[in-house]
Amino acid sequence: MKEPKASISDYATSGWIRLLKVTAGLAVVGFLGGVGCQPTQSPSALKSDSSPTSADQCPVAYDPTQDYFPNKVQSDYAVGFSVEYHRHYKIVTVQNPWKGANQTFQYLLVQCGTPKPPGFEDLPMVEVPISSLVVLSTTYLPHLELLGQLDTLVGVSQFKQVNSLKVRAKIDRGELVEFNSGNTLDVERLLVTAPDLVMTYGTGNPDTDSHPRLVKAGLPVALVGEYMEESPLGQAEWLKYTALFFNQEAQAEQVFSDIAQEYQSMVQLAQSVAQRPTVFTGFSHNGTWYMPGGKSYVSQLLQDAGANYLWSESDARGSLPLDFEAVFNRAVKAEFWVNVSQDWRSRQDAISTDARYGQLSAVQADRVFNNTARVNAAGGNDYWESGVVNPHKVLADLIKIFHPELLPNHQLIYYQKLDS
Repeated sequence: MKEPKASISDYATSGWIRLLKVTAGLAVVGFLGGVGCQPTQSPSALKSDSSPTSADQCPVAYDPTQDYFPNKVQSDYAVGFSVEYHRHYKIVTVQNPWKGANQTFQYLLVQCGTPKPPGFEDLPMVEVPISSLVVLSTTYLPHLELLGQLDTLVGVSQFKQVNSLKVRAKIDRGELVEFNSGNTLDVERLLVTAPDLVMTYGTGNPDTDSHPRLVKAGLPVALVGEYMEESPLGQAEWLKYTALFFNQEAQAEQVFSDIAQEYQSMVQLAQSVAQRPTVFTGFSHNGTWYMPGGKSYVSQLLQDAGANYLWSESDARGSLPLDFEAVFNRAVKAEFWVNVSQDWRSRQDAISTDARYGQLSAVQADRVFNNTARVNAAGGNDYWESGVVNPHKVLADLIKIFHPELLPNHQLIYYQKLDS
């Protein structure tokens, strides 16, 4: 999951670019049965890791009157991608894949066994469905599990950061090629691997971004910008984007529909509370405390969980750079503190970093929680892997923290309380 070291600002705003990149209906009773120990599964996930191969889906004879994409998707929450359907090709548009991006990226997805349409010479073309894929962020791995497409995975960035047990099994069997990302990416090795597609991300930093090098080398590449979405469901909906390259729109639509319904069920449950406990997030780093803005996905998660986020009135969509005193003065009496340093295992770890943390009411009341319950030995945090596509389970954790009486049988998945 994490490749280059994150800046603390991005950790505060959007987590895994945030830790990874720069350097985030059904009845409630039925939902609770599904919030278990396999975070990447959803109610409609495939039982198999493989779907029909691309060769099985290529027409023998091209029929120009046929609609080769009878199942279509649109984004209901995500704003960073869109798709325009034609009979035998799709035009996929990615907007604002990183902060400050001043261009859009388009991809021409052509049904295999059909001709390339004229007039799109400037667009990179990908024949779909693809049969081999390299991903340069572990955040995309749960998409492949939910779509039953792990068999197409031939390479992934930094094995040690992977949390998925199924992907780790493929690593152990020697089925995957390991890659770095950014300026250390081995493009020659990618050329030898020759995947149908490389999925990666951008940050706007030419010194670390890998996609310009991939394009220059002639490799088929698709940018993913789910971390720029301002809502948890918007981030999760990029599952549909991945599905476009496999012609699995119907599967993605069903999986995401279940996720969205479960999330909204949790929201409705939490909105019934009479009291909303106060909460703040993050920590001070080199004198600056980056606090998620009121329009960020973090703010929405906390408010959807029935909490009173102390910076919810801010119009900022990114993070607010604040000094320690500004945060301390507002948050000293807050009831909860969440999403603290991944290096902290106990409240004493926080106090050892800065003794002033010990004066916070949340620390004194033993109400400090972190999203580090599923961190592997190398520091790969599953919160930024499977948690991104399972916002309903993240939300259930937060409701359990703020209002345990609402979910008495729920066991925390991604969050844990810091030791005393």
